[in-house]
Amino acid sequence: MALSLQHLGLVGYGEVGHTFAAGLRPHFQSTQVWDLKLAPGTPTRDALHAQALAAQLNPVDSLQAVCAQSDVLMSTVTASNTLAVAQAAAPHLRPGTVFLDLNSASPGTKQQAAQAIEAAGGHYVEAGVMTSVPPYGIRVPMLLGGALAAELADALNAMGMDTTAVAPEIGVASAIKMCRSVMIKGLEALVIESYTTARAYGVEDHVLPTLAETFPSIDWEKQGAYFFSRVVQHGQRRAEEMRESARTVQEAGFAPTMASAIAEKHQWVADQARAGVFSDVAKGAAWQDYADALLATRKD
Repeated sequence: MALSLQHLGLVGYGEVGHTFAAGLRPHFQSTQVWDLKLAPGTPTRDALHAQALAAQLNPVDSLQAVCAQSDVLMSTVTASNTLAVAQAAAPHLRPGTVFLDLNSASPGTKQQAAQAIEAAGGHYVEAGVMTSVPPYGIRVPMLLGGALAAELADALNAMGMDTTAVAPEIGVASAIKMCRSVMIKGLEALVIESYTTARAYGVEDHVLPTLAETFPSIDWEKQGAYFFSRVVQHGQRRAEEMRESARTVQEAGFAPTMASAIAEKHQWVADQARAGVFSDVAKGAAWQDYADALLATRKD
């Protein structure tokens, strides 16, 4: 089956939505974007609306509008909104719309979302985005699952994306993504806790060389700075993703001890960022600058 995709819609116009809208726009007759920040009356609407127009996109005023004008809909919201967006979009979909869910959610959450979309006459395809989007753009590796996963992968790859269909069932791609997230987001949380504590004791120059000795392929200074910067910038999104990872572990029948702790650490960093703790840390700063900002919040 060759899919005919002509009108693209994106629900969520944050970092990921911006990237995919810009990269895929040349391959569609029209590209619509919707975000809560585009709702009439919101303080962010005018700036975001102008930004979308400058990018040759069609910013719309509601979820209903983006559904009405799209035959493929990409959901790029936060993990906690995965199911809510699918359920809200379902009644407004054009018949046969392909709903591509890029959000990081558990297999069970994705299965519930699929039920809502398919009951409304849409085609649900889950995507597991396997690494950070910015370095790759639309070429970020993604795993697809669902009855139309193979056909959609062919269509998207022809547009320059890097997608692989892994299963016709919903949940497999998400399980792969979520299990990986426990490791990757766990490393981020471990680095932040270990490095900041080492900095507090003044022993970082002893600790990091031992890491390099054990794992010589990793530049622990550079990796540390990257982990700190990404969690400071996207800690809230990461915390929500880790709660879905914890849900994934629970769905497998185990206690999500580690996943829950990782979510808590990411949430803590997100809360610090929201409070302005890192406001004086420059872009591209060393990990020590982020650690010092955290250490400055300690009470005597």
